Amino acid sequence: MTIQPAKLSDPTVRAFVAAVNAHDREAFLSLLTDDATMSDDGSDRDLGEWIDREIFSSNGHLDVDNESQGGRALIANYRNDTWGEMRTRWSFDVTADGRISRFETGQA
Repeated sequence: MTIQPAKLSDPTVRAFVAAVNAHDREAFLSLLTDDATMSDDGSDRDLGEWIDREIFSSNGHLDVDNESQGGRALIANYRNDTWGEMRTRWSFDVTADGRISRFETGQA
């Protein structure tokens, strides 16, 4: 059963999912620290290039099935126009001021 984004436990992760699903690049970027990093399937990627390709230019969308670690780890069905839909895992490092310093994703 899908968890509605508004029901996600961690407010920063909730805002991340909402920004992805709304294709709101400005809101998405405001959630990240200036030096944020990310990895996909265990390999570090260029953050700006990755989010453009995998989220914003390809209509990325997250449907969250499960959360753990206080809402900072998700299992979700992720879809975009490039890859279709796949089961993915997401984890987030959130700073004390509620911004994401790193996120990791990959196939679940």
